[in-house]
Amino acid sequence: MTKTLIIAEKPSVAQDIVRALTPTAGKFDKQADHFENDRYVVTSAVGHLVEIKAPEEYDVKRGKWSFAHLPVVPPHFDLAPIDKAKSRLSAVVKLAKRKDVSELINACDAGREGELIFRLIEQYAAGAKGTLGKPIKRLWLQSMTPQAIREGFEKLRSDEQMLGLADAARSRSEADWLVGINGTRAMTAFNSRDGGFFLTTVGRVQTPTLSIVVEREEKIRKHIAREYWEIKAGFAAEAGEYEGKWFDPAYKKDKAIGPDPSNPVPEGDRRADRCWTEAQAHAIRDAVLGQPATVTEESKPSTSACPGLYDLTTLQREANSRFGFSAKTTLALAQALYEKHKVLTYPRTDSRHLPEDYLATVKNTFGMLADEDLPGPLRSLSMHARKAINEGYIKPSKRVFDNAKVSDHFAIIPTLQAPKSLSEAEAKLYDLVVKRFIAIFYPSAEFQVTTRITKVKGKVDGAEHCFQTNGKVLVNPGWLAVYGKEAQADDDKDTTLVPVNAGEMVANEWADAVALKTRPPARYTEATLLSAMEGAGKTIDDDELREAMAEKGLGTPATRAQTIEGLIAEKYMLREGRELIPTAKAFQLMTLLRGLDVEDLTKPELTGAWEHQLAEMEHGRLSRAKFMEGIAAMAERIVKKAKEYDRDTIPGDYATLKAACPNCGGVVKENYRRFTCTGADGNSDGCGFSMTKIPAGRSFELHEVETFLADKKIGPLEGFRSKAGWPFTAELKLVRDDEIANWKLEFDFGDDAKEGEGEGEAVDFSGQESLGSCPKCKGHIHEHGSNYVCEHSVGAKVTCDFKTGKIILTQPVSHEQLGKLLRTGKTDLLDGFVSNRTKRKFKAMLVWDEKEGKVGFEFEPRGEKGARPAAKKTAGRKVAAKKAE
Repeated sequence: MTKTLIIAEKPSVAQDIVRALTPTAGKFDKQADHFENDRYVVTSAVGHLVEIKAPEEYDVKRGKWSFAHLPVVPPHFDLAPIDKAKSRLSAVVKLAKRKDVSELINACDAGREGELIFRLIEQYAAGAKGTLGKPIKRLWLQSMTPQAIREGFEKLRSDEQMLGLADAARSRSEADWLVGINGTRAMTAFNSRDGGFFLTTVGRVQTPTLSIVVEREEKIRKHIAREYWEIKAGFAAEAGEYEGKWFDPAYKKDKAIGPDPSNPVPEGDRRADRCWTEAQAHAIRDAVLGQPATVTEESKPSTSACPGLYDLTTLQREANSRFGFSAKTTLALAQALYEKHKVLTYPRTDSRHLPEDYLATVKNTFGMLADEDLPGPLRSLSMHARKAINEGYIKPSKRVFDNAKVSDHFAIIPTLQAPKSLSEAEAKLYDLVVKRFIAIFYPSAEFQVTTRITKVKGKVDGAEHCFQTNGKVLVNPGWLAVYGKEAQADDDKDTTLVPVNAGEMVANEWADAVALKTRPPARYTEATLLSAMEGAGKTIDDDELREAMAEKGLGTPATRAQTIEGLIAEKYMLREGRELIPTAKAFQLMTLLRGLDVEDLTKPELTGAWEHQLAEMEHGRLSRAKFMEGIAAMAERIVKKAKEYDRDTIPGDYATLKAACPNCGGVVKENYRRFTCTGADGNSDGCGFSMTKIPAGRSFELHEVETFLADKKIGPLEGFRSKAGWPFTAELKLVRDDEIANWKLEFDFGDDAKEGEGEGEAVDFSGQESLGSCPKCKGHIHEHGSNYVCEHSVGAKVTCDFKTGKIILTQPVSHEQLGKLLRTGKTDLLDGFVSNRTKRKFKAMLVWDEKEGKVGFEFEPRGEKGARPAAKKTAGRKVAAKKAE
C-alpha cells in the first residue's frame, strides 16, 4: 500500500495538519521527524533547507574579486544544504525517496516563498535526475482551523496550476543572486583598484533602503535654518481665559514664499501660522494688544477608530516607538512567543486581517482572555475581554475579517494558549498584541471637536487679524478604554475650551511674538524606516510599477529587520540611540552608483519592475527564460559600467575640510578616492599631500579625518580589512617621509624596540596616569606602543615582564576594561574578538591567570543546567602580539 508525503513549511503547521486529518484519516504515530498513518506521512521543513549557488567553477573566492572574473552569469544554479538545517533536510529527503511514498503534497505556506522552499527540496532530493518522478499536488491554506485544513485537502491544486508561481519563485531568487553578486563584486573591485579590499555590498532591497536614509541625511546636511515668528495671544471671556495662535486666512502654499523672491522659503517649511519677518510679527502683536475681538466657532462630533490588527512591520514599528526595541529584537520576541510559548500566531506576516471563517476562533480566544486567573498585568485586560463578549462586540466586520486581504498568512493575534513565564520584554510585546486584538472589536472613540476663530481689528490700520484655538473633548472612550489613560492622553492633545456665549465680545489680554527657527527633517528611526520601506512603492511615478508593488514595498515583513541589521553590520549605517545615521561608506556608495550611471540599483522602481514581470510570469504571460535574460543583461551592464569607467574621479558633492594640510597649511578637499591638498587658495595643485579616504577598506568619517590631520594620529579604529577580506582593528598615524618630503598615512601597530625597550634607555612615564597595579610586581601599568606594560618591564633596568595588548584579536581593550582586569582579575564580557584560525567572531572575558602568569580568555558558561564553565585559555602570545591580523 502506497502513501502520500505531506511537506509543511514549519513543524507547528505539520502538527496542525495531523490534528485536522486525524478524525477523517485515522490516528497518526509520532516518529522522530515525522507523523505517519496508513495513508499519510507528514513532515516539515524549518523554513529554507537548501539555497542556490553558482557551480564551483563560477564561485570565485573573496581574495580574487576582480573585473577579470566578472560578470558571473552561470548557465544554471546548483543547490547546497543550509548548514544549520542539514539534519532536517536529510530526514525530509529520506522520506521523499521512500519506495512506499508514491505522491507528494506541497503544504508549505501559500505564496511565492513557500513554493520555492518545496521546489528546492524536491529538486535536491531528485539529484541529477532533476525530478523524483512522483506526482505533486498543492495544499493552499489561508486559515489554519481544522475545518479549513480539511476543506483544503478536498480542493488540492494540481502541479500544472502551480508552475507559473514556481517559475516566479525561482526567478526572483536567482535574480537577487545575480544582481547582488555581480553588483557587490563589481563595486568592490572598483573600490579596491588602489589596493586593499574595500567590500562594497549592493542588493535589490538593501541599496534602495540605504538610499532612503542617505537622501534624508543629505536634506539634513543641506538644511539652512531660517528664522520665523509665531504670534500667540491670550483672550479674556466671561467664563475665563483662553489662548490662540495667529494665522493668515488667505494663506496659499504656492504664494507663501516669504519677503525675498530670490531666496524663497522651501515649500516644506511654509505654514499659515508663520511670519517670515520680525517687523511683520511685531506689527501684528502691537496691533492686537489690548483690543476687543469677536468670536466664531464650529463644534462638531468626531470619531476615531482603532488602528488595524498587527502585521510584522506595524508591530516592529510600534515596539520601536514605545519600547525602543530594534526590528530584529521584535522579530525574535514575536518568534519566541509563537514557537516557544505558542501564545501568538505566526509573526512573519504582511496581512492585518483575519480569514472570514475565523470568527468562532476569535470568540474562543476572547473567552481565554476573559479569564480572571490570567497572570500579572493581563488581569486588567480580562474585564475588557469580558465586556466585549457581554456587549456582543465580536461580530463579522471587513475591518477585521477579509479573505481578499489575507495573503500567505493572516494578522498577528493571540492564540488560545494562555501565557506562562514570559520574560519582561516578551510580556511587553504580548500585551501590545492583546490590547490591539481586544480594542479592534470595540466601538470608535467619540469626541466633540471645536475650532474657535478669534478676530481682532488692528489699532492703527484697522486690518483684521485671526487667531485659532482648537478644543477636543472625549465624549465616549470606546476602544481607548482598553489602552487606558495614557492612550487617551495621546489622542487628546488639545484642551477643553472655556465656553464663549453667542455674540460675546472678548478682550485681548496679552500678545507675544515668539522667534523660532526651521528645523531639518528628522533622522530615520527603525520605526520610520520600516514605514518608508513598506510604503516605498507609493513613491513610484509609473502606475503599472506602483500597482505591482502595492502592499509589498521593499523586502518582506520577515526580511526588513534583517536588511536593516545587514546595513549596520556592513558599516553603511550606525545606530545612535533610536536614530539611524548613514556613514561615509554609504555616501560613497550612492556617489559611485550615480557616477557610474547605475542609479537604478538605488531606486524602488527596480523592485516594482520585477514584481510586475513576476506577476506576469505567474499568470503565464511572460516566460521565465525571457525574464532571466533581462536580469543577466542587467548584471552585465552593471559590471561593464564599472569596468569601463576611465575618468580620474566620480562626480559628487564633496567636502572641504576645516583641518589644514599638515605639510603646507593649505586647503584639503576630498574627491571620490582621496583627501588632497589644493593649495592656499583651495583651487591649485597644492603641495602634493594626498591620502586615501579608505585605508584598508574602511572609509574615514569626516570628523575622524579632521581629528587625524590635526593630531596626526587616531585610534584604535575598528572595521579595517586585510587584502583577503578579514577584519582587524588598528591605530593610524601621519608620519613624515623625508624621501618624498611630505607626510603619509601608516598603520601604527606599535614598535617597542623604537621606543626604548631593550636599548638601555629609560622610558618616561611621568606624563601618564597609572592605569593600575601590575599583578606581578605591583608596579604601575602604562600605555607603551601597542601594549599596556609594567613600568619595570621596559627601559634601562628590566625586572618584570608584564605586557598585554591594547588590541587583542581585533578587540580594543579600553582603559576602563584594563583597570577592571587589574583590580578584579577579569574584564566584562567582550564581543569583538576574531579567531585567527576560523576568522569568526567570539565573546570572552580577559582574565589574569596567576598560575601561568599571563592574560587569558574565559568563555561564558553554557546555558544548560549543570553545565560547567569552559576552561580558561591562555591568551599569552596573542596578547603580546605586535600586529593585529
